[in-house]
Amino acid sequence: MPGVLSYFKAAAPACSVIFDSPHSGAEYPEDFDYIVPFERIRRAEDMFVDELFAAAPEHGADLIAALFPRSYVDVNRAIDDLDPALLSSRWPGQLGAGEKARLGHGLVWRLCPPDIDIYAGKLSPDDVRHRIERYWRPYHDRLRQSIDALHRQFGAVWHVNCHSMPSGTKGYFLNGAGPVDFVLGDRDGTTCSAEFLDVVGETLRQMGYTVKVNDPYKGVELVRAYSDPPAGRHSLQIEINRALYMDEVSFERLAGFDPLKRNIDRLIGTICEFARDRVRAGTNPLPARVQTAP
Repeated sequence: MPGVLSYFKAAAPACSVIFDSPHSGAEYPEDFDYIVPFERIRRAEDMFVDELFAAAPEHGADLIAALFPRSYVDVNRAIDDLDPALLSSRWPGQLGAGEKARLGHGLVWRLCPPDIDIYAGKLSPDDVRHRIERYWRPYHDRLRQSIDALHRQFGAVWHVNCHSMPSGTKGYFLNGAGPVDFVLGDRDGTTCSAEFLDVVGETLRQMGYTVKVNDPYKGVELVRAYSDPPAGRHSLQIEINRALYMDEVSFERLAGFDPLKRNIDRLIGTICEFARDRVRAGTNPLPARVQTAP
């Protein structure tokens, strides 16, 4: 049975930053009975993203990465975002299937993009519960516990949720002028301060990259579930154009991998220094929520 996650604690001096890579896992469980070609289903992986951000602990940040594939169970989905068409019998509880589940890419994927069935038949509720308890829940528990610990220690925490995006999808072009290198998502300003978003975006632009915000990716469950900007909990999703660093057919690293990684290292350093500055100043980009007596 494959592992669940890798967890790397920050090297001293630690800061109040945590990075996570939920979709870079490539250890496929034996009970994953997919019928699509292996090369096809691997396209769902955020290949090498965990490696691109591997220097985070050296800068003082924590780093978490899933080891299992997102196509098996997707930790960036809510626990009830499950497509009932996937199930062989009624789910014992309420389902809140959203847009991702309706597209076949919910908590447990039914379709391999764009519309290829992953399984020959349906999955039992017990199969799905196993994936939740063995993989989804431990990942969320680890991320939540780490964020909570950093918040207790420093009074604020900055969480960066790391992904990659295929290069040829509609929406990845900036005013028709060329491909977008990075997409930042804060769910329309609800998951982190505008100051944090601006620091990340401007750092990337100064490196020469093109950047869009919330288009076409706004961020999904992991930034939604663990963010609360007024309370000093900031979560930001980063999507990296795969064409910058890998061949999307052969899955090999390109010559651009090393330069990109060096720039990601610089970005990590900037984020960590931003967090240290905010903690030293004793301020949060947004005021803390006022607690009132009942």
